[in-house]
Amino acid sequence: MQPIQLQWIDYTILLAYVAFVLGIGWWLRRYMKTSADFLTSARSIPTWVTGLAFISANLGALELVGMAASGAKYGIATAHFYWVGAIPAMIFLAVFMMPFYYGSKARSVPEYLKMRFDERVRALNSIAFAVMTIFASGISMNALAKLLNQLLGWNYNAALWICSGVVLLYVLKGGLTSAIYTEVLQFFMIVLGFAPVVYLGLKDVGGWHSMNQSLQTVATENHFSPDAWSSAWKPLLAGSANNPMGVDLFAMVFGLGFVLSFGYWCTNFLVVQRAMAAKNMTAARNTPLVASVPKMLFPFLVIVPGMIAVALTAQPDKNYRIPPPIIAQADYDKAVAAVKTAIASEPAAATQTVEAALSKKVDAIKIASLVSANAAHPLSDADIQKGIYNSVSENDYDGVILSLVKKYCPPGLLGLALTALLASFMSGMAGNVTAFNTVWTYDLYQAYFARNKSDAHYFWMGKFITVVGILLSIAAAYFASMYNNAMDIIQLVFGFVNAPLFATFLLGMFWKRTTGTGAFLGLFGGIAGSTIFHALTTVKTNVDAAGHVINGMKGGYLGIQAQFPSEMAQNFWLAAFAFIVCFTFTLVISLATARTKSDAELKGLVYSLTPKIVDNNQPWFRRPAVVGVILLVVCVILNVIFW
Repeated sequence: MQPIQLQWIDYTILLAYVAFVLGIGWWLRRYMKTSADFLTSARSIPTWVTGLAFISANLGALELVGMAASGAKYGIATAHFYWVGAIPAMIFLAVFMMPFYYGSKARSVPEYLKMRFDERVRALNSIAFAVMTIFASGISMNALAKLLNQLLGWNYNAALWICSGVVLLYVLKGGLTSAIYTEVLQFFMIVLGFAPVVYLGLKDVGGWHSMNQSLQTVATENHFSPDAWSSAWKPLLAGSANNPMGVDLFAMVFGLGFVLSFGYWCTNFLVVQRAMAAKNMTAARNTPLVASVPKMLFPFLVIVPGMIAVALTAQPDKNYRIPPPIIAQADYDKAVAAVKTAIASEPAAATQTVEAALSKKVDAIKIASLVSANAAHPLSDADIQKGIYNSVSENDYDGVILSLVKKYCPPGLLGLALTALLASFMSGMAGNVTAFNTVWTYDLYQAYFARNKSDAHYFWMGKFITVVGILLSIAAAYFASMYNNAMDIIQLVFGFVNAPLFATFLLGMFWKRTTGTGAFLGLFGGIAGSTIFHALTTVKTNVDAAGHVINGMKGGYLGIQAQFPSEMAQNFWLAAFAFIVCFTFTLVISLATARTKSDAELKGLVYSLTPKIVDNNQPWFRRPAVVGVILLVVCVILNVIFW
């Protein structure tokens, strides 16, 4: 994908956004007088703001780049992340869990765990969460730097450091409040920037019906069920071999729908922090529900572009392909020379030479045709490189949304779409960093390294660790560059941390007999179990002809006991395994150990010992249980429509 040149109007929109977010941070600096102001917004944010920030904290690189990539890689089944996973989990958080979080006055999820169990559980979750947020932040910034490199030709390293610097500036000035208000702006920017891309893409591909027909062609060519990309449930029910995600009903419903989704939305401090910043209990409980309404419709904005990209590949007249991985120009030059020196009678040799030059698999038939065409009428170097580009068999699915933006956006609209992408990535990084600095300052530094210091000291530490978090995120970005789908790697990270943690929460909130020892050893066992599972499994595409693992980051580094059809299938099973291990360990060890906290100490922390909130005096649209039922009904309808 060749870089494009921005026009003055595109740069104007982009610079206006950067100036605006920096201005927000500068304006809010006057209100940052205590550590609570900087790290928790002093619990003062209105419901509609926390609701949009709640969804926008998740609506970063993972949502735009990752979901578009998954839409291309797996089809409409990606919508299960929303209609089976996110919405039910957000409703559960609003109805059952927010009363404990907000009512306990905890400043973070790890601090709640200390109140419910003990310091050991708090420390283990704090460390695991800190590592997870750094990885998530790095994934956002890797996606942003890749975007600026592929779309505009900017140097990857320069883009990474400059954009990280902008995030650092406005978070240092305005803290969590600055991050929350920029997330609200980000929400509207994304809708305005990407709705036109979806509309123009659908129009180009011939409409929804024509897109589905093209997707059926692609599915048949790849030996899946004809509706593998266009149906959410039928290929899934037909078995893992009939859908590109390679999952069955259990892996989807239990691994994703229950474990990963509930684990993420109910225990991840990144999103829970937005609800905890609300001005009162009613606002805190309604925050996830406000977020659920647009969340339910976002598959049409973020998944459909990936499906459009796949449909375009099945229409030869569109001259489109999903971008291959980034390849250095020097490698292309070697491959071009190989094609120019090859003769038509030796296509196999030319293919091998091109593969060696690019370090990538290529389509032998396309290389043979290119060699023949060059032999008949010598082609220019640019034409040969274009042919080689189209012959690379591997896809960089994270490049899908970038390629569509380039294809459909004229000047002005291009600047708007690019700014929306920039906003999502930077806000994703800011959200993770603000969660990281809160957990570090309150749950690690204050708890174990510097007790009984002044508030001014913790205020300073919150700012200092923000800088450290940014630097660690940059390091994580280089690690994330090893994956071709941001969603694959982040779900793996969630499987390590959130999946076992949800088991700890589930037992702790609804079973008063759960002990601190049981929770600590269970959580440790779940994290260890997920690590072992990953070390002994991998995906089929990560094993070469000799049976050796290609990329150890995708598992199998201690041996191969199982191979999954896709990274996502591996992630779902890993999460399910981690949850079961943690749940079992916690249950058994709790029964074998004595309780250390009385019923009185657990009041407000365990469901059966906590007075229930009565909402009868509230109008129906402010009663979480009523709104939750309505949202669930809508989810069922959407699942039936796309069955």
